[in-house]
Amino acid sequence: MEMLGIDIGGSGIKGAPVDLFTGEFAQERLRVATPQPAEPEPIAEVVAQIVDHFGWTGPVGATFPGVVMDGVTRSAANVAKSWIGLDAAKLFRKATGCPVTLLNDADAAGIAEMSHGAGKGKKGTVVMLTLGTGIGSALFIDGVLVPNTEFGHLELDGHDAESRASAKAREDHDLSWEKWAKRLSDYMSHLEALISPSLIIVGGGVSKKADRFVPLIQDVRAPIVPATLLNTAGIVGAAMAAAVAAGATNGRDLTRTA
Repeated sequence: MEMLGIDIGGSGIKGAPVDLFTGEFAQERLRVATPQPAEPEPIAEVVAQIVDHFGWTGPVGATFPGVVMDGVTRSAANVAKSWIGLDAAKLFRKATGCPVTLLNDADAAGIAEMSHGAGKGKKGTVVMLTLGTGIGSALFIDGVLVPNTEFGHLELDGHDAESRASAKAREDHDLSWEKWAKRLSDYMSHLEALISPSLIIVGGGVSKKADRFVPLIQDVRAPIVPATLLNTAGIVGAAMAAAVAAGATNGRDLTRTA
């Protein structure tokens, strides 16, 4: 079974049909640069372009870098503020002519990792953290998603956590891996005190270099493991969410671990 997933990011919008039961792309991914400024209408046009590229006519799953509630975007990270309060799912449905399921980008990545990656088969409280421009988060209880957690905005040393511990913060402040790992240790220890996870999955592009910083993280009891799907996770998770919304399969098959 295949479903089209689209991952909307601040720099690129990527999409591909996904084999839902393997988590692999059924066709080569298409990437289009995110229009700047990242306003709703131009982005909807790119989403429609990706749908047309694959000749897709069925349900579509799409991610968004912010809080999404019932298809309405409630916050906007790395895109225009005009997204806030917008019925974005309706906008995408109009642009594509397809049913569109919209969800937070970190939640989508987490869904993919829990079904096909580092979280597969894991029980208890699992949190995935995507380290990039900011810090995205996805929380699962026995494999069931608790959406829109936004743990990247916890306070750390008097600052928004992602301004201190994101991958962008490491680059902006020219931090060594050791100094960045110290900040991640502080952040993850704080998060652990709040939710007591049984597993922490580290995603985002920097997870490809997990061996450079994960062994340096200290004072965190939970195991910390790198994500395995890397940059495909958002597309895969979006496709899975669309399948569940369309009734093509159910949450126990795809978004749960049991």
